[in-house]
Amino acid sequence: MFANDKSIDNLEALFKEARKYINLQGEYLKLNLVEKLTILLSTLIVILLIIILCMMALFYFSFMLVYAIAPLVGSLIGGYAVIGGILLLLALIIYHMRRELIFQPMVNFLARLFLDESNNKEKEDIK
Repeated sequence: MFANDKSIDNLEALFKEARKYINLQGEYLKLNLVEKLTILLSTLIVILLIIILCMMALFYFSFMLVYAIAPLVGSLIGGYAVIGGILLLLALIIYHMRRELIFQPMVNFLARLFLDESNNKEKEDIK
């Protein structure tokens, strides 16, 4: 079947091309992973910065509200108690709705990022 040298040369060339193809696919997977991890880390950094800034704003707004409602409640301590109660109530609501507010959006984002093959196929079609 492989009696002549041309067939053997073709077979060797086929193996070389197959090895080159496998190496290129490995490089493509590495690049794809780096791209997705970069998107994930940059998103996490942006979210962390937004959370920090919102916490600082909440801190200052809560002090503002304490001083604004202190005359209505009768004392500064009462104003702190009211704002503290509101913040605890808000924390309980967020804890109760953590699946809808935190877990599900995170799962959806990660699934779109790592499992969405239609997005990858569209990118390949453009190239």
